[in-house]
Amino acid sequence: MGICLSPGLGRQLFTLAAIGFAWAAVAGCAAKPEDVNVPISSWPGYEYFYLAERRGLAERYGFKLTTSQFADPQEIVHSYLRGELNVAQLTTVELVDICEKIPERCPVVVLILDESRGGDIIAARHGVDTLQDLAGKRIGTTFSSLGPYFVSRALQRSGLSLDQVEVRNMPLAEMPAALKQGSVDAVAFYPPFSDYAARDGHSRVLFDSRQTPGEIFDILVIDPSYLHSNSVVLTKLVKAWQDAHQLAQAHPKQSIGLMADRQKVSAKEFQQAENGLVYYGLAEQKVMLAPGGVMERNLKSVQKVQQELKLVRIGAQLPSVTNRLVEAALR
Repeated sequence: MGICLSPGLGRQLFTLAAIGFAWAAVAGCAAKPEDVNVPISSWPGYEYFYLAERRGLAERYGFKLTTSQFADPQEIVHSYLRGELNVAQLTTVELVDICEKIPERCPVVVLILDESRGGDIIAARHGVDTLQDLAGKRIGTTFSSLGPYFVSRALQRSGLSLDQVEVRNMPLAEMPAALKQGSVDAVAFYPPFSDYAARDGHSRVLFDSRQTPGEIFDILVIDPSYLHSNSVVLTKLVKAWQDAHQLAQAHPKQSIGLMADRQKVSAKEFQQAENGLVYYGLAEQKVMLAPGGVMERNLKSVQKVQQELKLVRIGAQLPSVTNRLVEAALR
């Protein structure tokens, strides 16, 4: 697939076809399929639930998986805030923002979808050649707090701060054209939108998330009350996600083609985007999601930066993390 694949995930590969009959038999015993809906915005690491849906991987476990398309990740945030979603694919930055706004429905992290190591990008128009050149310039970011967070981390590398640039909020879909037309000097975005901009050749990359390792994770989060009452089917959802990754490893051409088509990019562009991601297998995640593990430490760090940027108030609730679903999926 051309991705950075952790050893734990590779060790868990198996031939899906060999156990397909057994899965089908288990699914056939279910009296009534349960339904789980997972929202998707355009990001390679979010596509594996779409692959699972299209390839019927959830049916093997006796439940129905559907996905809902959202144009922008902030739409998913707003839908969760309005109580319209019980499940969401988010960044840890967006999660911290949600928990500050509605602590009573602060989502629980149950799965690490990926770590961004090169996937998130700051690109600038020609003539803006270094991060120092961004001083006084206009930088387009999403309405999500991930944009200001990522820009602030980049500016810190060059001794600058957010108050030394002009941040302009705009939808991701508008960023390639804004960069080309010169209405902004730089943007913070990611594939497939960065792919669209790269095709035009009007910009260059100044900074990416390889320079902030261990900071930007994409995660699956669940409403706490929904998690409490639906842990069995949500464990099956975790299994279907892992199966989708294994299917993509076993049949990369068909799987990548399907996910790339949904994002309206070529298979090559999708593979290049995945080069900036790290996926972790369930055995590794059991440790990463454990108390005091990588995810808890990351959320504390993200919240601290958000508070320093005055994007999150001091004393805001810190999101909780559980490896309970991953442990159950491994059994």
